[in-house]
Amino acid sequence: MRFVHSSDWQIGKTFNFASDEVLRVLQAERLEVINRLGELARAHGAADVLVAGDIYDYETPSDRTLRQPLERMRQFPDLRWHLIPGNHDFLQPNGVWDRVRRSAPPENIRLHLEPNPVAMTQDGSVWLLPSVLNRRHTLNDPTLWMDEAETPEGVMRIGMAHGSVREFGSQPGEQPNLIALDRAAKAGLAYLALGDWHGFNKISERCAYSGTPEIDGFDKGGDGGGSALVVAIDGPNAVPTITPHRVGRFSWKRVQATLTSREEIEALENRLRSLDPQNLSSLLVWLDAEGHLTLEDMTLFDEKILTGVEAALCLLRLGKRPELVASEADLSTFGEAGVVSRAAARLQALSVTPGPEQQHAMAALQRLAVLWRSERSA
Repeated sequence: MRFVHSSDWQIGKTFNFASDEVLRVLQAERLEVINRLGELARAHGAADVLVAGDIYDYETPSDRTLRQPLERMRQFPDLRWHLIPGNHDFLQPNGVWDRVRRSAPPENIRLHLEPNPVAMTQDGSVWLLPSVLNRRHTLNDPTLWMDEAETPEGVMRIGMAHGSVREFGSQPGEQPNLIALDRAAKAGLAYLALGDWHGFNKISERCAYSGTPEIDGFDKGGDGGGSALVVAIDGPNAVPTITPHRVGRFSWKRVQATLTSREEIEALENRLRSLDPQNLSSLLVWLDAEGHLTLEDMTLFDEKILTGVEAALCLLRLGKRPELVASEADLSTFGEAGVVSRAAARLQALSVTPGPEQQHAMAALQRLAVLWRSERSA
């Protein structure tokens, strides 16, 4: 038996920190990755794709958002796509899954909306045990029923569930959707395909999280997100071969820098452009830049990093920025008289005075310097 294990597509996911332009790109790629999952299955001779919950990011997607992943899966009629609800798109009356059923999904999509064993193969040699979440959070183990689930003797049993195998709550037993670490052994499963954890995580030789196929946060970039698993099992008692495969397009990076001079700004520019020179447009960077810069160097930082590099990346998010330290020499840039120089002097005074206006004054002084330099050049 050979299949692809995926989860946590979260179609329709919103990214509050992204502009409308970047948001559209990120949302579109969460659909395009379905094509890469189908191609991965075909390349490895897998007839089934198991998607362990959270196909949708929320309970009330628009009709278009609802149908978009179904249409992507329709393009692979030679594959069987097995779907279960997760905590984001849990099963409820007149909810998202009733809408999916009414939309007449393609025949190659198998909706598993009841916790009952079902034959995966025509010869009945492989059975799927799908868990179903009927609410976002439950204190009961959603896989407990698998221990007593009856299947024909000698068949391969594969489980699929959405939940956590670790307690992250402050009190033991309070973590919702908690799955027993040894469920695969207790239920006689050849493999247990899990969803909820957004990075690849091999729990045991018969149990793993696939992770989301597209990384969705700066805290997810280093834990194996952006992958799918190809699982091969030679027989009911054989140990599975679990192989992660990169399917995500985007990379998410955190970068830290201390800037005090022009040279350090230029070094940061080279560093950012060297992160992935051939795929900068597929890179999202969270930049924490600390230090102190003169007005001239702060203007250079704006031009080189916040304008230049930002245009090359998919997204540049500035977490921390250097502090502005404007000297008398900096202020002489604006001339000795006139409304511009008086405004600059006022902003300079506010930028060194602690209070609610300090950060706004620093940003305004920097912006004024950029505009003034552009005007003088013109």
